[in-house]
Amino acid sequence: MSIANAHNLNQALPAERPFGIRVTTRPGDPFRLLVGKDWGREHWYGTAHERDAALAEMRRRHEYSRSGDEPALEFELLNR
Repeated sequence: MSIANAHNLNQALPAERPFGIRVTTRPGDPFRLLVGKDWGREHWYGTAHERDAALAEMRRRHEYSRSGDEPALEFELLNR
């Protein structure tokens, strides 16, 4: 990964990031009409602990959500 400005990187990135999370939309979600059926994103981490902490943050209910709102994303754990 290249960094536009070296000062933007606070900590050195781990040489290898073997633990990941794949984020996709659920079938039938209207967001798919905007981003497409095959939309997805992968996030990679240096340790399983970092990945699990990030997953907990992604899955949590946002404090500004309306009553009854549910996260509309699916998360899959990945290992290289």
